Amino acid sequence: MQLKRKDILGLQDMTAEEIGLILDTAESYKEILSRPVKKVPILRGKSICTLFYENSTRTRCSFELAAKIMSADTTSVSVSGSSIQKGESFKDTLLTLEAMGMDLFVIRHSASGAPHFAARVVKSGVVNAGDGMHEHPTQGLLDMLTIRENKGRIEGLKVLIVGDIMHSRVARSNLWGLSKMGAEVRICGPATLLPVGVDKLPVKTYTDLDEAIDGVDVVNVLRIQLERMDRGFFPSIREYSKFYGVSKTRLKRAKPDVLVMHPGPMNRGIEITPEVADGEFAVITDQVTNGVAVRMALLYLLLGGGGSVVSA
Repeated sequence: MQLKRKDILGLQDMTAEEIGLILDTAESYKEILSRPVKKVPILRGKSICTLFYENSTRTRCSFELAAKIMSADTTSVSVSGSSIQKGESFKDTLLTLEAMGMDLFVIRHSASGAPHFAARVVKSGVVNAGDGMHEHPTQGLLDMLTIRENKGRIEGLKVLIVGDIMHSRVARSNLWGLSKMGAEVRICGPATLLPVGVDKLPVKTYTDLDEAIDGVDVVNVLRIQLERMDRGFFPSIREYSKFYGVSKTRLKRAKPDVLVMHPGPMNRGIEITPEVADGEFAVITDQVTNGVAVRMALLYLLLGGGGSVVSA
């Protein structure tokens, strides 16, 4: 079965059935990652371009590794050292690369909506690897896979997303995806870091972390994105950590088998204490592994590889 779309731009417009298909496919592909030789010919002959207008380590490496494991050819383009620095437009960059035979673009851009524009410009597929403060769908999917893997389900769980909600594309993809899959989503942060129109989102909103964390199954801790802040949203880092940092003491209010997640990179000692980040409840390394599996699944479902999942 394939997705009936050429692009993955966000989870807001995706159905629960589509999300379920991606998660099921990713689950079946995880086995490949445990093999001594991590290589299958599923996407041999396909060309994938990672086009990143923002710095990234985890997402970019994860996509490129996923493509290489499946035998696709990868081309990596960053702003520095390309014609983009000479003033070439986003549209012309896309059309030039498509003319070279790219089958799929993986795009990260600081402007919200850039991958949507790209999807209208090119006939090739487009995957949103993070656009401005809008969405980061593959992070939302890998977080859901991690939850389902550890809890056996998503429906009926209480999931808390805590931190800088306003600037977080991860939070948006998570809240849309989780709510579609039947979870109760809570968000918590300083009132200054909650987005405009939060009352229209499918979430319960809190500004008191002790209240928000009560009885939850999952805590997803967001990074404080100081690089996206153009003014002071809270008095000090110390004060933020005191009221919104996830500590072992705070976790005692959650379910006894709570999962602790973080999209990375972490600011240890600010939004999460080191003992929680490295503790028994953390599944942060699982998220990284699942990121490769989810991106393998998406590449397969979008490019329609003809090979078998179990091909050696």
